[in-house]
Amino acid sequence: MQDLEQALGYRFRNAALLREALRHSSYANEHHGEEATSNERLEFLGDSVLGFVTAEYLFAEHPDAPEGELTRIRARLVCEGSLYEAAKRISLGEHLCLGRGEDSGGGRERPSILADATEAVIAAVYLDGGIAEADALIHRLLLDKENEERVVERRRDYKTALQELVQRKPDQTLCYRLSDERGPDHAKVFTVAVLLNGETVGEGTGRSKKEAEQMSAKDALERLTLERDGSNEPLFP
Repeated sequence: MQDLEQALGYRFRNAALLREALRHSSYANEHHGEEATSNERLEFLGDSVLGFVTAEYLFAEHPDAPEGELTRIRARLVCEGSLYEAAKRISLGEHLCLGRGEDSGGGRERPSILADATEAVIAAVYLDGGIAEADALIHRLLLDKENEERVVERRRDYKTALQELVQRKPDQTLCYRLSDERGPDHAKVFTVAVLLNGETVGEGTGRSKKEAEQMSAKDALERLTLERDGSNEPLFP
């Protein structure tokens, strides 16, 4: 657990809190006594701490943004995908206590389990060191300008932007085609090509087909923009 504490940038006074935060319900169901306590209660608390710290951060960083925009940005920053990525950066899955079936079924890589455990760890830090330490941890894991920009970029609707570009010229046919699918069921990676009038103009990968389609649309937009701005004859006048 010292490796995890180092990755978190926080040393626990009460190590039992961290052990509880790492204990999935599948593990707790197979054990008795103290080890029968899962991280679900900590997850509940961590979700609230995370929401408050993120709201305070956005309120200060975006003084002119309306409530609706702040809500949308917060939802993106604290969604399962963002928490999963934060968990992967600190190798949280390696430290989880899972039941035998969940472990053998790839639970250490499952986004929902890692995201929930991240919230539980945040709560454990809050209970052990107070709101200042939890705030510092959340900022290290999730809240900085670079990560905010990355999250907003990932959620941009490239498919709609590409469709609008295509519609500038009549009689264009745009479609998406799954070209590859790899990995186990719990951690698949999809590759999707986007075709314009039957010709491939972009390709992208993602953990879901929808994400791969968005990345392929982004690739197509970048390529078509280069064609339009370069020396080649523009595809879209």
